[in-house]
Amino acid sequence: MNSTYSLESILGNVIQGDQAAFAKLYRHYRLPALKFCLYLVKDQEEAENMIHDVFIKIWERRAQINPGLNFNSYLFTCLRNMAFDYLKQVEKSQLLRQRYMEQMQSLPEDPDDQEARIQLLEVAISSLSEKRKMILLLNVEGGKSYQEIAEMLRISKNTVKNQLVKAKQLLREKLDFSLS
Repeated sequence: MNSTYSLESILGNVIQGDQAAFAKLYRHYRLPALKFCLYLVKDQEEAENMIHDVFIKIWERRAQINPGLNFNSYLFTCLRNMAFDYLKQVEKSQLLRQRYMEQMQSLPEDPDDQEARIQLLEVAISSLSEKRKMILLLNVEGGKSYQEIAEMLRISKNTVKNQLVKAKQLLREKLDFSLS
């Protein structure tokens, strides 16, 4: 894929649904994309997940690709946006964790209050979707890793991670609302 024509030809084949051409495209861009994501997120596993997610989206939306436009720019813009979204999510998660810890330290250790908080937590957990509830309980109560849960439920590790983030965020919001 040294020439522009070669890349346009491969993109044309990808657009037509050629999986072998898609594999060539992936192999060509994998290493530069990995270096780029790694530079942004500083996490090898997360960088690899981002590349896989972007290439899945490219495959799913292949009919919308214009081979006349700069695919390199398109790919790296997608990766950059995904990395920035991830970093925002991490920052928000750290902020919520910090706020939660501050609230927990400021609450009195009254047994009745603790029982009420446990009941509020149980109600909040029961309001989650079945999938989120299962993922949360496997992680928190079962002590399962993202990878173990992904294998058990036959979903991607990234889906497990996203579902846990959303479940914990919803629980925090419900508990913050009921405690204030």
